Amino acid sequence: MHRRTIIFAAMAAGFAGWVPQAAVGQGAVGQAAVGQAAVGQAAVGHAAVGQSTESKTAEQVFKNITQLKGMPADQLMPAMQFIASSLGVDCTFCHVQGKMEADDKGAKKTAREMMAMAAEINKASFHGQLQVTCYSCHRGSARPVNIPPVLESDMTAKTEPRPTPPAGAGATVDQIAEKYVTALGGDEAIRKVTSRVLTGKILTGGSETPIEVIVKAPNKRISVTHMSGGGESYTAFDGTGGWLGNTGRPAREMSAPESGASSLDAEFYLALRLKEIFPQLRRGRPEEIGGVLCETLIGSGPGRPPVRLYFDRNSGLLMRMVRYAETPVGRNPTQIDYADYRDAGGAKIPFRWTLSRPNGRFTIQIAEAKVNVPVDDARFAKPAGDVK
Repeated sequence: MHRRTIIFAAMAAGFAGWVPQAAVGQGAVGQAAVGQAAVGQAAVGHAAVGQSTESKTAEQVFKNITQLKGMPADQLMPAMQFIASSLGVDCTFCHVQGKMEADDKGAKKTAREMMAMAAEINKASFHGQLQVTCYSCHRGSARPVNIPPVLESDMTAKTEPRPTPPAGAGATVDQIAEKYVTALGGDEAIRKVTSRVLTGKILTGGSETPIEVIVKAPNKRISVTHMSGGGESYTAFDGTGGWLGNTGRPAREMSAPESGASSLDAEFYLALRLKEIFPQLRRGRPEEIGGVLCETLIGSGPGRPPVRLYFDRNSGLLMRMVRYAETPVGRNPTQIDYADYRDAGGAKIPFRWTLSRPNGRFTIQIAEAKVNVPVDDARFAKPAGDVK
């Protein structure tokens, strides 16, 4: 399997559970660190990343840190991913392959200067809030454009108008949430299911990789990706914390941001607990997804980045979820689109979901769903030694 496909497959193990409420509880943050470009700080190697870094700063774990000193070490790779995606580049744009700490490339110095500039703009103009980021100017290009383009035809340039929702009062937060529960089969049907074992495939780059997702109420989850070269990749949440691992290697605990996302992923009864999970839940502007008008809810809470939920106005089913992972330089978005809803044990779940991030996209297609299968809690526990 191509290396890029392997990376996405490994990430999929972390995201595979990202399906709503009655399905598998949602996915976690992927294991693969993709795109470390543009800052001019070099990793000491992936082995160091696998160690516990929650209480260490970036300069304590990585070599040659100059611009982001004091940042939690577990935020460096997500920050690199954000920068790489913003500029449309990979690691070697700024870093020397195999010698990431080297300052041989001028782009590394420039990147440091640009980060300092953005930090100063945010401090001086936005009271320290992260409003200006790399993406504000670069928009996926290594060199930002500073001159408007000329017209290429006699037609007047037009922008696509936002779809205008039908007249009349919009649904309330409670009405949207209640319609979602009803669309899945109702409160009673949802609660009758206490575990699910899902088997299917990850589809990416023309390749298929088997995957299994096991979830147990109220908040335990593990996904297992069966890699083509042998071995398995694991992402799990045991009810209190998350861990990641690969066959033959020691498992590692998730960082605080990863574990926070994974706790949401593992919520078996998400539809029933929306207002508990998101103390601040408000209605957003209706939007269209593929020609389908959707009601939107925006949820947030203490220490949790906002999450946007899109519900089909007609069916009430969840069509899309967009969540964000905070980094010191900007937010990395993850978009999950749900489809192929079917009955599984009396409650509907999506059998297909597509996960999109700035650095990749893949689809999970479930082939079989078994409900109320006995699952020992030990199945979700982090191994003491190497993952087997």
